Amino acid sequence: MITELEPWSYQVRSGFNLRGWRTEFTGKPIIHFLHGNGFCGLTYLPMLKPLLNDFDLLITDLPGHGDSDTGGRFMGWNKCASLALEVLHHFTSLLPQAVPVYGVGHSWGGVLTALMMSKDKHCFDQAILMDPVIFPPGMLRVMATIDLFGMLQHTPLARQAKVRTESWPTKEAAFDYFHERGTFKGWKRECLQAYVDYALQDTADGVSLKCPPKREADIFGSYPKRLWPSLNRIKTPTEIWAAKKTFPFIARSIERLQSQRFFHSETVEGGHCFMQERPEELAERLRKQLLG
Repeated sequence: MITELEPWSYQVRSGFNLRGWRTEFTGKPIIHFLHGNGFCGLTYLPMLKPLLNDFDLLITDLPGHGDSDTGGRFMGWNKCASLALEVLHHFTSLLPQAVPVYGVGHSWGGVLTALMMSKDKHCFDQAILMDPVIFPPGMLRVMATIDLFGMLQHTPLARQAKVRTESWPTKEAAFDYFHERGTFKGWKRECLQAYVDYALQDTADGVSLKCPPKREADIFGSYPKRLWPSLNRIKTPTEIWAAKKTFPFIARSIERLQSQRFFHSETVEGGHCFMQERPEELAERLRKQLLG
């Protein structure tokens, strides 16, 4: 395991444990990181590890991901953001002195990072959202209507997640299965290896996904409540790094957010998981953005 990082476990008020990884806090600025749906924090280790010279890290695995408990039935995007905020408050309360705290999140984790800021305007000094899946208002209205009829769980992404292959005889077999496939197309080998090493667990018969396909499907078949009122409350300087090749609705949402004072966006080459395609480049980009 990574010698600079230590595992943590924290029982949230809902009665189950979230887990993750962090450095010993040394007085350096802190990056709090949230992963995308179906991943875990250490999937992003090739990007995060080069930052250790300049930052302390607090990596939270969301319910049902990594080594965190599922917490029972999926409780929704907004509640997951509240739990991540509870964890952040716990660890920042341990600091002997105030240091800058930055929120960084990818995809689903980017939206939850934004929801955290809407709940506590002081939780981050700055945030970077990497291709956050921010649904435009019109799309949210359609999703709410579909949800009334119980059909949101039957969207293509949710259906695909439900039937996802979830076990393999060895990690090598899992690596070969994912290599250049679907979401993982274009990933550097060390990034895919980090996913295989940390988002999969050993079983009696080989290895299996830590995130149950049902949980991934629940997230794909749901949406955050009161998203745009929440975004409108954000007063934290927020950078949105939008992938050049990603879901069209993300571009529409970012265009709408551009009119707000505290949001600024840039387009990044690559797909939705661009940080897994060029982890060292994105680490340097993060460093420059946060340290000025």
